[in-house]
Amino acid sequence: MSFHSYDDPAAMKALLDRWAEQGWLRALDAAFADFLQREAPDAPPLLILAAALASHQLGRGHACLDLGDTLRDPGFALSLPPEGAAGAEGAALPPAPAEVLDGLTLAHWEVALAFPALVGEEAGNTPLLRVGRRVYLRRYWQYERDVQDGIRRRLGDLAERQEALPLDALRAALDVLFPPSPGVAGPDWQKLACALAARSAFAIVTGGPGTGKTTTVVRLLAVLQALALAERPDRPLRIRLAAPTGKAAARLNESIAGAVAKLKLDGLPAGEQVRAAIPVAVTTLHRLLGSRPDTRHFRHHAGNPLPLDVLVVDEASMVDLEMMAALLAALPPSARLVLLGDKDQLASVEAGAVLGELCRRAREGHYTPDSRAWLEAATGEKVADELIDAAGTPLDQAVAMLRHSHRFSGDSGIGQLAAAVNDGAVQRVGEVFADGYADLARIGLGGDGEAALRRLVVDGDNGAAPAADGERPRGYRHFLHEMAERRPAAGAAQAALDAWALQVLAAHGQFQLLCALRRGRWGVEGLNQRIAGWLHEAGLIPAREGWYGGRPVLVTRNDYGLGLMNGDIGITLALPLAGGGTQLRVAFPSGDGSQGVKWVLPSRLQAVETVYALTVHKSQGSEFTHAALVLPDGLNPILTRELVYTGITRAKRWFTLADAPGSKVLEQAVARRVLRVSGLLDGMA
Repeated sequence: MSFHSYDDPAAMKALLDRWAEQGWLRALDAAFADFLQREAPDAPPLLILAAALASHQLGRGHACLDLGDTLRDPGFALSLPPEGAAGAEGAALPPAPAEVLDGLTLAHWEVALAFPALVGEEAGNTPLLRVGRRVYLRRYWQYERDVQDGIRRRLGDLAERQEALPLDALRAALDVLFPPSPGVAGPDWQKLACALAARSAFAIVTGGPGTGKTTTVVRLLAVLQALALAERPDRPLRIRLAAPTGKAAARLNESIAGAVAKLKLDGLPAGEQVRAAIPVAVTTLHRLLGSRPDTRHFRHHAGNPLPLDVLVVDEASMVDLEMMAALLAALPPSARLVLLGDKDQLASVEAGAVLGELCRRAREGHYTPDSRAWLEAATGEKVADELIDAAGTPLDQAVAMLRHSHRFSGDSGIGQLAAAVNDGAVQRVGEVFADGYADLARIGLGGDGEAALRRLVVDGDNGAAPAADGERPRGYRHFLHEMAERRPAAGAAQAALDAWALQVLAAHGQFQLLCALRRGRWGVEGLNQRIAGWLHEAGLIPAREGWYGGRPVLVTRNDYGLGLMNGDIGITLALPLAGGGTQLRVAFPSGDGSQGVKWVLPSRLQAVETVYALTVHKSQGSEFTHAALVLPDGLNPILTRELVYTGITRAKRWFTLADAPGSKVLEQAVARRVLRVSGLLDGMA
């Protein structure tokens, strides 16, 4: 049935309601379309369909609906029907988008969208807005404009800031913090990144795992503080550090504290004063901005800006469009913003791929000849000719890509595999697995795949030989054993309970099973149930469901009252009571950089789920000693190169892939890139 079959409002409403009943659309999408239809009964049904699909795209991470992409490949562009979709027993599925849009052209869209009561241009207050082939919910178009304007303002004074920098003092500080590294070929991109960021009010440092983003930003902060203190010894810069999630904040806190302690500042004037002026406490973006319960608004905004001079945001690939707009609005006009992140990771779960969009040209550099001349004078490093572009944009001059991994050496399978996936080198991916790297393994899910996965999850057994030092990858038995063996005695002091919780949380980070999908046999929902059963049968947990000691839980919605954020992971522990018996509490890392523990009664947690299996999206900002990725046995639009790359790079020492032999899902996923629809780069040149 083509779109002509739904040319009256009642037919379109019935279609959208059926899609929502099947889970193809969110209830929110159908409700939005229904609201518009009630407000404007004479609106073309095709316009109402566009509104529902634009809302649906927000739920998939897109800032808007691209009409052209939707016509070329409706199934892929819209991801409808979604993974795991099925009709009610005995009921026929509704027509799919490809069937409904059959025969539709851009001209049809244009006619339907020419309805000023609902679809407007930039000025106005219509709920929908059209820009070329893109249809926006106005709020998200405004977020894009706010981010564009905020970045442009910070890039606009580049020449003035560069002129104000004392070049000799900058070069001296950079030479102290980045001494020559014998045997390292090529330019020191950490040093170049520091120089780029030092001259701009907006900067991005991007790079893969182990390329030294944290090291670079700590040295950047040392340079900035040294220059500030040389000018005004009594006024160090006010610096804040933040990350999108509690997990990411805790990781950054640990790594940045170590990096600050190791800084060699002997060659800097007032070196120890510089060290003392570099903060190590990291907070979440929600806490930084001051979340207000039950509202989208924050305590800090343009009218009440943050009291800071420099803001560093780690894991910036996870920052969605709405949060980036709020962040830029809350910064004082003179403050610097430095974003750190891996441009090749999955973007945020919410709408927008801000870091990926801003770093789209990072690999090729596009530095102007003037930028190269200044960089070489400031650092003594050479910038290759192939990275020079006389037509480079102001944004290009503020982006630095770190190009050498210090974590993964040439004999690291994880590093080789991640690089092959990132390059889309499908044949090379298979060759890396066949090369016999000690840190890589691949298990099949066919035949006795359930048994193989059970051995992997419970004991970490992936069929690989032990490492040269005799160490083997671990499964969930390890953290549950640590929980039981290290349990404090009845009546133990709070400090002992906190120490126990931290040990268990650290042990839990030794292994994590990652999934591409939520539904289906190899998705999170089914695997969490089966894994609980396996652990119960092994005598490692006392129950399969409900609340019990050892249950790991994931927070799925921000809870400002408890100070817990979406993505936080806690472990349920049975605390021994002085009078005998136990009491269940869920232990979460404090998330405020204090290395403390937040204890919460299970009854107070209203939005959590068991997390033996975790989606790759939710794993961002986390690292695990051993990470295993389960791929389904059939291709799905969500399976892309970025998802596989992100799953691989969650692993620090061992990575295991579990997939169905002969399915070719891995190869197909590596060949596909995710392209989020947005107009963020419009006008950024």
